[in-house]
Formats: sequence, C-alpha cells, structure tokens
Amino acid sequence: MPEPGPGVAARRLAVRVLERVEDDGAYTNLALRHALDESDLDDADRRLVTDLVAGTVRRRRSLDALLDPHLRRTPPPAARRPLRLGAYQLAHRSDLPDYAVVSTTVAAAPQRFRGLVNAVLRRVGADLAAGRRPEVSRAVELSYPDWIHDLLVADLGESAASSAMSAMNEPPPVSTRADGYVQDLASQWVAALVGAGPDDLVLDVCGAPGGKATALAGTGATVVACEPGGTRLGLLAAAARRTGPGRVLVVAADGRALPVLDGRVDRVLVDAPCSGLGVLGRRADARWRIDAGAPERLADLQVELLRSAVEVLRPGGELTYSVCTLTRAETIGVDLRLGELEPRLEVLAPPGPPWTPHGRGALLLPVGGAHDGMAVFRYRRT
Repeated sequence: MPEPGPGVAARRLAVRVLERVEDDGAYTNLALRHALDESDLDDADRRLVTDLVAGTVRRRRSLDALLDPHLRRTPPPAARRPLRLGAYQLAHRSDLPDYAVVSTTVAAAPQRFRGLVNAVLRRVGADLAAGRRPEVSRAVELSYPDWIHDLLVADLGESAASSAMSAMNEPPPVSTRADGYVQDLASQWVAALVGAGPDDLVLDVCGAPGGKATALAGTGATVVACEPGGTRLGLLAAAARRTGPGRVLVVAADGRALPVLDGRVDRVLVDAPCSGLGVLGRRADARWRIDAGAPERLADLQVELLRSAVEVLRPGGELTYSVCTLTRAETIGVDLRLGELEPRLEVLAPPGPPWTPHGRGALLLPVGGAHDGMAVFRYRRT
C-alpha cells in the first residue's frame, strides 16, 4: 500500500481518535494522548491532529448544521466523522486551503464513503465561500446543548454568556508556573487567594490532580491534600512526589468525613467537584457528557464539603471555596445556603480585577487564549 500523501496520515489519525471518543466513550484528551504517543507524526502534524479532534468534538452541533442541508439521509457514524472533520477545517481553519482540506479528508475517509464526503464537503466549502450559512438557534451556532446555553444565559445574561461560550470554543491556553508545573492562570490565582504562608497548616479538601496543592506547598505551608481514591488519588500522589518529600501529605479520604482534628487547620481550600461549565474549552467533550441535573446535584455535594471544612478550621482560620463553573446554583446559590447553615463564617472581601463581583464572591469569565472560567468565595471562621 502506498504511503499516504502529505496531511492524510494526520487526518486518518484524527478520524480514528474521533471513533474512540464517539463509539467507545473515550475521553478526548486521553484518546488523543494515547494515539499521539503511538504515532510517528512530526510536531506540526501532532498539533494539527490535536486541534482537528478537539475542534471537531467541541463544534459538532454547529458542524452538523453546515452538513445536514446537503445530506439526503442521516449518514452512519463512519461517514459522519470525516464529514465533521472536513467541515471543521473549512469553517474554522482559514490557514488551510479548501482544495487541500477536501482532498486530504476524502483520502482519510473509509473507501465506501469517499464519494459522499467529497461531494458534501465541496458543497459546504462553496456555501462558506459565498457567505451562506443555515439559519439556526444561538445554541446550535455556538455548538452547545440547549440546556447549557439557556442556563448560562439565564445566570449570566446574554452578552456575558455568549462571550464565555465563544471563548470556550477556542483552543485553551497553556500556562506554566515558575516551578515548571503546567496550570491555568485562573487556578494559579485561586491558589494565591488562599493566602498560605510558611507557618500555616493548609488542608486541600479535593486535592486531585494536585496543581493547587503543590502551589500551596510552594509558599512553604504544610499541606494536607485529600482525595477519596482511584485514579485521581494516584494523580495527586504523583504530583505530591514531584514537590519533594513531606511538602504535600496525601490522604485517601472523602472530603465529607475529613480525617483531621477539628479546629486545628489554619486555611482550607475546597476546590469542589462541579459541572465544569467554565472549562469546556479545555475538556472538549464535557459539554456533551454533562446532564442538565448536574449543577443542582453537585451544589448539594459542594455544601456538604464546605460544612465539613468549617469543622476543621481554627477560630480565625480562613476558608476558600472555588469551582471551575459559571452556574448560579454552584456559586451564589451555594454561598447563600452556606450562609444560612453556618453562622460561624464571616465573608471576606472578594478579589478585584480581573475578577468581577458575583454575589458575595467573585467570578472570572473564560477568556480564549488567556484563562479558564472560575468562581471564588472566601470566609473566616469566627
């Protein structure tokens, strides 16, 4: 069999990764990493595959809107994958010539579907060149499930929600700390807000994968980081080992039943499990996996974690609550519930710009090429 022409191998690999994600339920980032580790592609093609896969997964709803007017019937998944892949390139990769996109994507498609892929992609390319796009809802245009779009519009307002959703359709930023750890700026800023120092005992209630725990250890504080178990506990332990012996003490524990003496901890960080609606650019397939009941369900868990955290704080100790989501239920809603349940807490002033006021806390909307979305609330135990 002759070697594939330039660009075809990258697109074939992209189609295979999409198959793993769609048919086997694999997470996009893990499937990509595994496929690229086993490939012999050069750096440029590896970057291309990463963008094509993540972009196609993020924008699949809007891509289908471009494709469907040219399809007489619903194509099987094996044909839908290269169709979406080609439509993504035509609509969102202006650096790639249309003729090259069509030819390489057709060559990467299964033989029996190449005629269909060729015909449909040529028509999509002609539509885009002529400025013709289908009339669709804003949720379809931005490529989000209706419930996410509608919830964020209701919670943030149309302008802020659209801006955030647009930002999360772009490739996420890569930020590296001074110690070489790769961590988004928003997460770095949350760790800094904890205010840890060399004499502090700090508890990171939901420690995995370890970015914030290791950042806290970098202040000289003694850090105890908890995670119930499984793969995430392993990630936390690996991160802790990289900081050096004894800097981060890893404990297998549920944050709702903390194995720490009550009233002894100086500072607690609860970076709680959440719906992740502020980091959908980083987690390409998350918008299609999350269910509409998740924000309310997770808000209940977040309140439980915070109430547990209050018990281990010493009087005068500080609690920082953060989530990488934008929903009212998991931010302002949790804060209001905590205020009703915990009279021992006083609210601390929220951070200033680039954070914006959000109830009694602060919100950071995602900015493409800059940082993720995040919310933070800070308290002192009286």
